[in-house]
Amino acid sequence: MKKIIALLLAVMMLAALCACGGTADSGAAEPAAPAEEAAPAEEAVEEAPAEEAAPAEEAAPAEEAAESGLAPKDGGSAINFTTGGDSGTYYAFGGVMAQKVSEVTSTSVTAITSGGSQANIYALQDGDAEIGFVQSDVMAYAYNGTRLFEEDGADNSFSVVGALYMEQVQIVTLNPDIKTVADLEGKNVSIGAAGSGVYFNAIDVLGVYGLTEDDINPTYQSFADSVEALQDGQIDAAFIVAGAPTNAVTSLAATNDVYLVSIDAEHIAELTASSPYYTEYTISADTYGMPEDAATVAVGAVVIASDDVSDVDVYNFLYGVFENLDSLGHDKAGELSLDFATSVTDVPYHPGAVQYFADKGIEVAGK
Repeated sequence: MKKIIALLLAVMMLAALCACGGTADSGAAEPAAPAEEAAPAEEAVEEAPAEEAAPAEEAAPAEEAAESGLAPKDGGSAINFTTGGDSGTYYAFGGVMAQKVSEVTSTSVTAITSGGSQANIYALQDGDAEIGFVQSDVMAYAYNGTRLFEEDGADNSFSVVGALYMEQVQIVTLNPDIKTVADLEGKNVSIGAAGSGVYFNAIDVLGVYGLTEDDINPTYQSFADSVEALQDGQIDAAFIVAGAPTNAVTSLAATNDVYLVSIDAEHIAELTASSPYYTEYTISADTYGMPEDAATVAVGAVVIASDDVSDVDVYNFLYGVFENLDSLGHDKAGELSLDFATSVTDVPYHPGAVQYFADKGIEVAGK
């Protein structure tokens, strides 16, 4: 019996050993399964970079916009902007532009008052200012050494930054009986500061009507002084050449009925034929609360810069103005356009202006 029991125990031990061997083989094979299951994870890792790349592709338009958009230049300096009298558009609008350029670029601009276009040319020559406002006709006189600058000779030390808006020849009166330029004969008339751009505009207009300085009683006054003289009855009319509405005339119209003397079509045609820098222009009646529109001529208001001014400062000036037209707090801002800014042909553009306009897709002739 003991032998039988011993035999049974031996068989059971052998069976247990076989079972352990089977479990060991299965355990060795199982580690391979996780490797096969890991394959999807590895594929997911390979796909992950493609998923991360998608946002970069979606961001591409934004990157292109940043590359194509303009930005102000670094390295600007402090410059003076010589404008005009404190009652004129040059100073008022010049101050607005100076502030905006200073706010949004590295160039700091200070607007200063002056005696107008001719004085501004001299300010650039003397180094008292770096940029300045000029009438397009006075700019041509200086560059070619004619009229105002006949004795000085041609001055080619400046270049164009940009043309901004039109300046109308306004013949202002409080007398409704003065209806035409011919009616100015024998009257007391302010024709601008002696030798100024306004003076030559007045001489041109009087000339096409067959009148000279000797046919009127001329006074040589600034805009503010002319308005005061009109108010006090010391003069009958005044030539004021500035962008309408002009502060000085607006102030006068606040307490008086203001009239602008029109130039008829025949004499406008004669003016524009003899002096191409004049352009026909109509000033609407609501500008000063007048009974009717006034026909006249206009010249361009141009910003020029000394050739010594850096390209950065000129570029920044144009950037500050033309990239921020909607936030310039002045009526004249609505008249600015790239087409007009790039329309000057008789004086070359500053290299900084050439670069800015090229960035806007417009080619101008530079030095």
